[in-house]
Amino acid sequence: MIGVLKKLLIVLVTAVVLVSAGSGLWLWQGLQTLQQPVSLEEPVLFNVAPGAGYSQVARRLESEGFVSDALWLRLYGRLNPDQTRIRAGDYEFQSGMTPLTMVQTMVEGKVKLWSVQFIEGWTFRDLRAALARSERLTRLTTDWSDEQIMAAVGAEDQHPEGWFFPDTYMFSGSESDLDILKRAYNRMVTVLDEEWQNRAEGLPYDSPYEALIMASIVERETGVPWERQEVAGVFVRRLHKGMRLQTDPTVIYGMGDQYEGRIRRSDLRTYTPYNTYRINGLPPTPIALSGRDSIHAALHPDDGDTLYFVARGDGSHKFSRTLAEHQQAVREYQLNRRQDYRSSPAPSTLNENSREQ
Repeated sequence: MIGVLKKLLIVLVTAVVLVSAGSGLWLWQGLQTLQQPVSLEEPVLFNVAPGAGYSQVARRLESEGFVSDALWLRLYGRLNPDQTRIRAGDYEFQSGMTPLTMVQTMVEGKVKLWSVQFIEGWTFRDLRAALARSERLTRLTTDWSDEQIMAAVGAEDQHPEGWFFPDTYMFSGSESDLDILKRAYNRMVTVLDEEWQNRAEGLPYDSPYEALIMASIVERETGVPWERQEVAGVFVRRLHKGMRLQTDPTVIYGMGDQYEGRIRRSDLRTYTPYNTYRINGLPPTPIALSGRDSIHAALHPDDGDTLYFVARGDGSHKFSRTLAEHQQAVREYQLNRRQDYRSSPAPSTLNENSREQ
């Protein structure tokens, strides 16, 4: 009798060991499937809605073919509870990723990012158009007035022109155009304050805002980086001497939709608050988005005695000390324009000079 019991016990223990070994092998093989790379023809965007649970996401990964059986993901979650705290957002899955790396990406919140770019010299209208073209942004401000936008970013009663820093802004699918506008506005406030605190002495500005106005004019006058401080120097000296700025970009801005690609003599004689051939001092607002370099130039103008400049036709300018010199330069570069006349520098020239600095 005792021998029979021993045999039964041995059989039972052997069966338990075999079942356990088989179950362990089954579990190990199943979990191994989570480490097999997934083959995709092109990246796939996978959205996790706010409030979606781990099991729900696991079932979706199965239904969309990223994993053969959601059971293995659920078992993995039981064994690794810290890997179940998935964050909402849009995720980009690429060929070669495993189901586990997909889960880890969602746990770490590495959402897909898109970008929108604001360019130096753009107007606020250009900026709003760029936001409207960004398909992945949630559009809140499309039908808002400029006044509503400025109130929403914390600058109520401010004119919007010039107050948004030109840069490339990354955003996730959960962000809105208003989020980008707030970031761009706050960035400009920060940059302007930093530059204002370190400004040169003896400038003809009563406030950082006046420096921002000047920076926008410098931005529109030249696309040549090494000329910005020299252009700012000319304008600062003219202000100190009580001379009008007489700068075409402000005239163009004041013309609005009436500008059709060229300025006529009648346009220079027509009064607008921005026609610096008719008004004294600075125009009432900036005329464009200013980058940090133009803001720095406005607050650190070059010393010198030039009071005039004219476009050479290669993107750079000829600077003159006297009206007679300036009129000679106008005859040379404007009245007898070169065939390849251009208002901005050629990319190769710009790059070479940038490197030299």
